[in-house]
Amino acid sequence: MTVATLGPAGTFSHELAVRLYGDDIELLSTIRSIIKRVAAGGAKGLVPIENSEAGGVGETLQGLMEFDVSITGEAYMPVRHHLAARGDPGRLSVVYAHPQTHEQCSVLLESLGVEVVHTSSNAASAMAMQKDEHAGAVVSETAARIYGLPIAVRDVQNSRENTTRFVEIFALPRGSAGATKCSLLVDPELDRVGLLADILAVFARRGINLTRIESRPSRRGMGKYLFFIDMEIAAGWREAKEELKSMTAVRELGCYARMEVPEI
Repeated sequence: MTVATLGPAGTFSHELAVRLYGDDIELLSTIRSIIKRVAAGGAKGLVPIENSEAGGVGETLQGLMEFDVSITGEAYMPVRHHLAARGDPGRLSVVYAHPQTHEQCSVLLESLGVEVVHTSSNAASAMAMQKDEHAGAVVSETAARIYGLPIAVRDVQNSRENTTRFVEIFALPRGSAGATKCSLLVDPELDRVGLLADILAVFARRGINLTRIESRPSRRGMGKYLFFIDMEIAAGWREAKEELKSMTAVRELGCYARMEVPEI
C-alpha cells in the first residue's frame, strides 16, 4: 500500500518511510495534506508527532483533531542536523531552516547572527540554498547528498539525544491485539476546578503510566483546551478509558505498537 509522507525527497520523513516501507512512497508538501489523503482512503501515512527538543508537532496534532484517522504504529528516529555552506559559515547572509529544525538547532543558529528563513521542510531548505550562493541551510545528510550541498558543520542540533517520534496513520484502527500503547484525545466540555487532576487520577488509581500528555487549543475561544494523552497498555486500561468517557468527551486515536526501524 502507498505510504504518504512529507516531501520533497530528502526529508527525515522520506528517509524513514523508505526504511520502513520501501519504494511505494507518495511525497506531499504539507503534513495536513498527508492526513487528509489518508482520511480519504487508499493510503497509509507517516508523520512526525513530537521531538525530544522541540516538543509536539502542531500541524500533526491539529490534523488529528480535524480528520478521522487512527494511529496504527509509532517509530523513533535519531535526528542529526548539519549546516550546509559553500564557504566560511561566519560569512553567510542567510540560513534556510524548517521551524522545528530551527528550534532544535537554535544555539548554533543564534551564534551565527544571520537571518533565518523558515521553509516547509529540510529538503526545501536544501533547494532554497541551491538558488543563493551566499546562503546556508540546516539539512540532513540525505538531503545534502541528494541536492549536492557541502556540509560545513556537522551535528549542529542542540542535543546529542535529539530524537523525533513518528506515527503511522490509517483510515481504520488496527485493533488492540499486540499493541503496547493507546492514544486518546480528551475534550473537556466544561472547565472546572480540579478537572485535570480528576482526569489523571483515572490512570493513577490503576497504576497506568502516561507516556505523554499535551494540551492543544480547541479553537473555541481563549482558555479552552483539548488534551492528547498516550497511555501504556496495562491491567485496567479499558476500564480507565471507559471511566474517562463517563467524565468527559473522549475520542480514541488508536492502539498500536512500536515499529522497528531497519538500519541503513
